Amino acid sequence: MTIRVLLADDQALLRSAFRVLVDSEPDMEVVGEASDGAEAVRLAKEHRADVVLMDIRMPGTDGLAATRLISADPELADVRVVILTTFEVDDYVVQSLRAGASGFLGKGAEPEELLNAIRIAAGGQALLSPAATTGLISRFLAQEDPADGERDPARGERLDSLTVREREVLVQVAGGHSNDEIAERLEVSPLTVKTHVNRAMAKLGARDRAQLVVIAYESGLVRPRVE
Repeated sequence: MTIRVLLADDQALLRSAFRVLVDSEPDMEVVGEASDGAEAVRLAKEHRADVVLMDIRMPGTDGLAATRLISADPELADVRVVILTTFEVDDYVVQSLRAGASGFLGKGAEPEELLNAIRIAAGGQALLSPAATTGLISRFLAQEDPADGERDPARGERLDSLTVREREVLVQVAGGHSNDEIAERLEVSPLTVKTHVNRAMAKLGARDRAQLVVIAYESGLVRPRVE
């Protein structure tokens, strides 16, 4: 199956470079280019994109607002957003994860990293670049943000709907572990882990693993590590 990719960046030169790279792969194609967030949302719906490579800082509707709009639109439930940023250590990145992004990657990433990111996101998994450790994400998530009115206090209560095993798996997901790694740690099969992850996502209203990580920290199930 060909992965349909939408490029959203206000720099035409970068979009051109990304297009050449993506179109060179036999399993993916660029279906559109957007220079701002509003156009990205429109084209994502028009071209039924699978993955949107989204710059954060764009004129007008920025990448953060566009990610929120995509995440909130039922018609775009299958669209995955990968944030591309110049500065990986950036509070906007965490806001993007809260808004529904599947992960982020620095613009200085190697070509293979970018292509792998697209495939990971298209597969519904969380993407955190090597520089974005779980400890870094947890530290940002733990910060008080007076402007953030999006936290859902009911999420903590919804954790009560999880089984003991689903909670164990969620903690492992928040630790950045893959299904195979979790299976080995909990001594179960990878298929069993996948089932628990999918059930946890359904019960908590998470689009993908990245949002499971956010929920795990914001609900207090997992505490940030102290450096």
